[in-house]
Amino acid sequence: MDKSQAIHNFWSQFGLPAYDENTVNASKAGDRYITYNVETDSIGSVLNLYGNIWDMDSTSWEFLSRKAEEIAETIERKYPISYGIDNGRLYIAKGTPFAQRMSDPSSDRVRRMYILIQAEFLTAF
Repeated sequence: MDKSQAIHNFWSQFGLPAYDENTVNASKAGDRYITYNVETDSIGSVLNLYGNIWDMDSTSWEFLSRKAEEIAETIERKYPISYGIDNGRLYIAKGTPFAQRMSDPSSDRVRRMYILIQAEFLTAF
């Protein structure tokens, strides 16, 4: 598995479709999904990666808050999360602040939770 695939596998484990933020087709993604950024580097560089959990038709924060807690518990339970990748491993920990509620100026029915993680690729390149 390469570095980008490892990031995708992390975000895909939470029961929602997960998409690279640069390739998602929001009109086809459904009402609830995750988007995430992809950055890569090598050992010694800690990256701040993020994901957004989307609820496209809700006035409640309950679903997003529970999903953020699930992600936090997964990281804490498996702390540090480490994925095997080509020529090394990917280490994941919670970022600070970990979760933030975000508004959407286009609709009062769109909810988004911004999740910050720290990642380090334990690879030579």
